[in-house]
Amino acid sequence: MKIGVIIPAAGASARYRTEAQRSKLDEDLGGKSVLQRSVELFTKLDSPDWTVTSMVVAGPASDDAFTEFKQRHADKLAILGVTLCRGGLVHRWETVKNALAAISSDCTHIAVHDAARPCTPVELIERLFDAAMKHPAVVPGVPVPDTIKRTIEIDAPATGRDPLAAILGDDAPSGPKRMRLVDATLDRADVYAIQTPQVFRADLLRRAYEQSDLSSTDDASLVERLLSKENPPAKVGCSPENCVVVLEADPRNIKITRLGDLRMARSILGVSGPQDKPAHRRF
Repeated sequence: MKIGVIIPAAGASARYRTEAQRSKLDEDLGGKSVLQRSVELFTKLDSPDWTVTSMVVAGPASDDAFTEFKQRHADKLAILGVTLCRGGLVHRWETVKNALAAISSDCTHIAVHDAARPCTPVELIERLFDAAMKHPAVVPGVPVPDTIKRTIEIDAPATGRDPLAAILGDDAPSGPKRMRLVDATLDRADVYAIQTPQVFRADLLRRAYEQSDLSSTDDASLVERLLSKENPPAKVGCSPENCVVVLEADPRNIKITRLGDLRMARSILGVSGPQDKPAHRRF
């Protein structure tokens, strides 16, 4: 089994930048960037049954951003055997679709991994790859421990004008305010939070990306949509051949989204940040 790995890295880190003013992929994890750590995960694997033969990192789409991205990462990624390509302008699926074109055609399977997941245990990746030898689509997931509620958003009821605000001149009319209400409480017994890497038979993922509607939050969603069209579960029943298989994952496999996640990632990996090192040892 020959595996190609796609790591989408075209995002703007919008949520992260509200706290840190920089890209989360450039953050320091023990002298290596978050992106480098995520890529290196796929260089530490060993199996007689499969091998990673192609790795593609898809960076920003615009000329200036892609040039800066290459200046920061190209040398280190080249040593790891990575091919760089441009990602999409707006949507994640655009980035993955561009990267698919750069994956070697002899790959039998393709794994897609978040660039901001540098803590994925190697054992988890190996279990996913082993399972992918038997099933066409495999993803890692962990049970959701919290109560899950579906909500709806409505206009908040109008309130009386604040006399103090009127005196201070702060009672100018504002736009309608919104609030959320609980619509239903979902049964969490069968609810899983899905992680990456997500592994697919190469021909299946490529066909999934040929669909007209590519709106999705992950690659498995597109594969699910394709499989449900080709083999409707209502007619043939749900099986590992026509549904995505979920393997028990690892809670350490976090995605860095906020600044606090970076601190947690350093703790999981047992590494320090640059501020914790003497100045002469920082990179």
